[in-house]
Amino acid sequence: MVGIEDVARAAGVSAATVSRALTGRGSVAGLTQKRVVSVAADLGYVASATAAGLATGRSRAIGIIVPMVRRWFYASVLEEAQNELIRAGFDLTLYNLGGGADTRGSVFTQLLHRGRTDGLIAISLEVGAEEARSLLAVGKPVVCVGGPIAGLHTLSVDDVEMSRLATDHLASLGHRRIALIGGAPGQKDFHLPVKRQVGYELALQQNGLQVDAALLETGSFSIESGYQAAMHLLTDDSRRPTAIFAVSDEMAMGAILAARHLGLRVPEDISVVGIDDHEHAQFFGLTTIAQYPGAQGAQAVKILLKQLDGGAGIDDPGDHTSQPFDLIVRSSTAAPSDAR
Repeated sequence: MVGIEDVARAAGVSAATVSRALTGRGSVAGLTQKRVVSVAADLGYVASATAAGLATGRSRAIGIIVPMVRRWFYASVLEEAQNELIRAGFDLTLYNLGGGADTRGSVFTQLLHRGRTDGLIAISLEVGAEEARSLLAVGKPVVCVGGPIAGLHTLSVDDVEMSRLATDHLASLGHRRIALIGGAPGQKDFHLPVKRQVGYELALQQNGLQVDAALLETGSFSIESGYQAAMHLLTDDSRRPTAIFAVSDEMAMGAILAARHLGLRVPEDISVVGIDDHEHAQFFGLTTIAQYPGAQGAQAVKILLKQLDGGAGIDDPGDHTSQPFDLIVRSSTAAPSDAR
């Protein structure tokens, strides 16, 4: 079997140069790269990640830490991050924290420190001081998507402004009793609940409305929890809202299902808006705030790979890169019946 050393001898270069030339990572003179590629093709050499790692000190793998994989947002970030890594010739090592406290402890105290990755991407993690120190002690570039970690480059949307925009959309239609289905502030790995409630309350204030505790419910970012929260809101005539803002599309979908179960029409009897632009949002006719999780995953990979190449075009690690979001108006929102 032809190895990287065979290609290096035939091309008259080092094994490290062969690795750089064939992977496109690092600087190689144009004529040298062409010669290496030609020799490799003539010899029938297929690049080995292990051999390349020995030559360059790189594993050509990127670790991605995710709270769980069964939620649409995380899966969307993960999918596009992997696609970008494949295009760059990197493997993905997944660290799924969904197995509980023991799994999380093993990841932060052991697995991340085995040197099997060249860098890390952390998706929507909120970590304590000890876990943050452990992450920094890995000594590899780290990019965060979502929850910021001090000292690390972060890509995220403005959760306060997204929620303000969603709630303001309902207020601009004439709704005055706008309910919130938020997330429980104590949920692990979610900085979102507090920020998104702040945005909701800010929009109410800007529209001359008061926060009504009777219109506040919480869920666990699932369709089921959104359904249950909406049932609580919609079965009590004394506090029934004319509109619901759910801080995730899955909970908003649950709210729509609850309304239908109770014989209420959407949007004639109740308007519903969410956040995400979930893959099923259009099927539900859901008005939402799109935050493009796939694009966030792809951009995180690009930033991380630039850092591995010496940081060309990358600012200080602690910098924040704001991500775009848009209001997508569909059929789940309209003016309240008494304002038509």
